Amino acid sequence: MAKFLRGGKVVIILQGRYAGKKAVIVKNFDEGTSERPYPHAVVAGIERYPLKVTRSMDKKKVAARSRVKPFVKVVNYAHLMPTRYTLELEDIKAAVTAESLQEPSQRTAAKKAVRVSLEKRYLTGKNKWFFTKLRF
Repeated sequence: MAKFLRGGKVVIILQGRYAGKKAVIVKNFDEGTSERPYPHAVVAGIERYPLKVTRSMDKKKVAARSRVKPFVKVVNYAHLMPTRYTLELEDIKAAVTAESLQEPSQRTAAKKAVRVSLEKRYLTGKNKWFFTKLRF
């Protein structure tokens, strides 16, 4: 079988708390590990998407509505649906590792790094589809 779930691939989470949310694969484990003996991936995604911004809004309101709430999670391949989109994620990859998810303080640091990276990408206008809510 072809390995199509690579780092940088945008996926949709199908099960659990973040079902229906978009995420990007940071690191994949096709063979599993000793504590997780099934194929899985470390993903970073958007829990709360940025809101619509209009021209009449002032800078403070635009900044507040452009906020992104991220999540970082280890997910089984069975609960991921790949899309045709990819994202470049050098800055996210440095912050999020499988080891950084073990301890809560490291997890919050990883989330902050992901938030900064995603907000910067949103404000530059790259990857518009990734920052829109799924409508279904």
